[in-house]
Amino acid sequence: MLRSLFAGVTGLQAHQIAMDVESNNIANVNTIGYKYSRANFSDLLAQTAQIATAPQGDLGGKNAVQIGLGTTINSVTRIMTQGSIQNTDKNTDVAIQGDGFFIVSSDAGSTYKYSRSGDFKFDANGNFVDNGGFVVQGWVRDEATGKVDSTAPITNINIPPGLTTPANPSAVVTLKANLDSGETVETFNPTNAMDTYNLTDYLGYVAASPGPYTAAQSAANAIRTANTNVAEDVKVMFNDQGRSMVMQTGQGVWISYKPAVQNETILGVAGAFTFDLNGTTISGTTPGVIAADNAGYIAQQINAKTALTGVVATVGALGALILTNDNARASDLDATKNIRITLGAGAAAVGMAATVADNINTTAYNYTYASNAVDLANVAAPISTTFRTTEQLRLIMQEHAQLITGGTAIEVIINDEGQYKFTNNNDGDATQEDLKLQVTAYSSAAGNITANTRFTEVMQAIDGTLIEGSTGIRLSQSLNAATHSASIDIYDSLGSKHTLKMDFRKTGVDSVTGATWSMKLSVPAPGEINTVAPLNEIDGQVSFGSDGSLSSYTPTNVNFTGNNGSAPNQNVNIDLGTSNAFDGITSFDATSGTSGISQDGFPGGDIVGIRIDQSGTLIGSFSNGRSFGLAQLGMAKFTNNEGLVSDGGNVFLQSANSGDPIIGTAATAGRGFMQSSALEASNVDLSKSLTNLIIIQRGYQANGKTITTSDTLLETLLGIKR
Repeated sequence: MLRSLFAGVTGLQAHQIAMDVESNNIANVNTIGYKYSRANFSDLLAQTAQIATAPQGDLGGKNAVQIGLGTTINSVTRIMTQGSIQNTDKNTDVAIQGDGFFIVSSDAGSTYKYSRSGDFKFDANGNFVDNGGFVVQGWVRDEATGKVDSTAPITNINIPPGLTTPANPSAVVTLKANLDSGETVETFNPTNAMDTYNLTDYLGYVAASPGPYTAAQSAANAIRTANTNVAEDVKVMFNDQGRSMVMQTGQGVWISYKPAVQNETILGVAGAFTFDLNGTTISGTTPGVIAADNAGYIAQQINAKTALTGVVATVGALGALILTNDNARASDLDATKNIRITLGAGAAAVGMAATVADNINTTAYNYTYASNAVDLANVAAPISTTFRTTEQLRLIMQEHAQLITGGTAIEVIINDEGQYKFTNNNDGDATQEDLKLQVTAYSSAAGNITANTRFTEVMQAIDGTLIEGSTGIRLSQSLNAATHSASIDIYDSLGSKHTLKMDFRKTGVDSVTGATWSMKLSVPAPGEINTVAPLNEIDGQVSFGSDGSLSSYTPTNVNFTGNNGSAPNQNVNIDLGTSNAFDGITSFDATSGTSGISQDGFPGGDIVGIRIDQSGTLIGSFSNGRSFGLAQLGMAKFTNNEGLVSDGGNVFLQSANSGDPIIGTAATAGRGFMQSSALEASNVDLSKSLTNLIIIQRGYQANGKTITTSDTLLETLLGIKR
């Protein structure tokens, strides 16, 4: 009878403990990061009244007769399931989504405590603490490297109040952009201006080298050197609409500086004649002894083939035959340009004479592009008619214009708008030396050379007459170079801002190796990035492969001196990307544009706010617009989370059964990620807990009934004695 009493007592005791556990769960239903517990019942040892026997013969075996002695609470299990995440308005609140614990300490890291409650704040000394005043553990920014090293031992997270960051001088400028490789561009600027100089003076300078030089020779050399340094390849020029010249070897234009005129004195002699005029045969028989009649007859034969020769014949006084070519017809080679006569049988007898002087009957020249064209070597040799650069074309046009007119007053320059500008000043002599400019397309069926329409249109704008001594000018359309510019502010050691500008200009193209662009880097004065004048500019070059990838570039870095008290010779690396890759600057057939430009410098600033990202990094925002990590929260993971023991105040301690903490950063090695401005709610299910209260209450009542029933039986037993 006593066993049932004691069994009932153990039941009451166990259910009382279960009630305590469940009451604690309900009490902590609103405790941040709380993990509810469950009381686990276990029966006590049973009293064996009869042992079990094995089967013997025909008699079966018997089970043991055991009488239980009650129950007990074997363990209390903490359930570590995830609590719901509640958003808050406090930026230093942190919730853990997944496995892991915050690490806090009250003794500068000598001992650690662990928590799921992320209700953190900064105290008066800048310590990052929980509600119990424990300092959160993690890693802080190394001022030397500017980084948070999460492989180092954890320490107190402390961010001094009123933190300031010193200025960081720029060390790297990174540019990602595209430079348009297409035949039509949207951004372009006029070709470089070119001044005029006297070629004879320049060649005199060369002949007199190393001196002495006349003032005129020195001046001519200075201008020529300047022109040569900034001359650009006509092949990569664009017109006013941004369309490429697309110059190919052999393409070009005819330019006539005045009509070609030749006078022939025809004799009064009857007879057969033949001669070639510009490659076309002219033949016939003069009618008689009157010179005018003979001249008229020959003129008829010439005019019948004007379409082939470009030459028109008229008859003057006393049998004069006047041949004129206005050089206005488009032509294959020189079939309809100038006047070239080759005498045949009987031609001399009737008074015909061959062309006598090149600069009299040759007044038009075909200028053709050649990638290997060079400037004139001397004035004695025939003037070159091939060109590659804008300066070579300028020079040979001026030389031919002066040669044909016989004067030196004609000047050709390239103005600031990228236009060839013709002027005809008065040279002071009595001869009127006028120009009548006429530009026609050049092509050659025999040479498989087609007319370059765009270049022809550019040059045809100069068509017209220039009277010597007049104020009139003739201008071509402008030649333009494809350009692109980008700029960014860099910082010196004082945090002062300086604008670094990058100007790109297309300078060459090759069907095999790709395009080449010049690059000019510049900073405002008094800043310096060069050791030679101009000190605030430095020139470089960018080369691209045939697929538009970056091949190479210079310079790769500049030494910047602000001349404002900041540290001199500040090295700034220029990062335009990786060779043979597309991670930086490229040259595709797409509009030039900058898709990204950055630098790593910044001025000093004061901290204005802190936020926490998913990795637990405390990111400081400063008044200079910069943001960077100041510290990172450490997280601990245990083999057996349920083995942790509660220490009150929402913290746990390591136990012998929890395993050692594995410390690392959030969202790595199985640790959960962190969510800022949020807290993890208690995982207590109130409806489940209230239901458990009912079950515990009924269990307690039933065990009480066991005791009262046993008491009744005992009372009956005592009654038998009476």
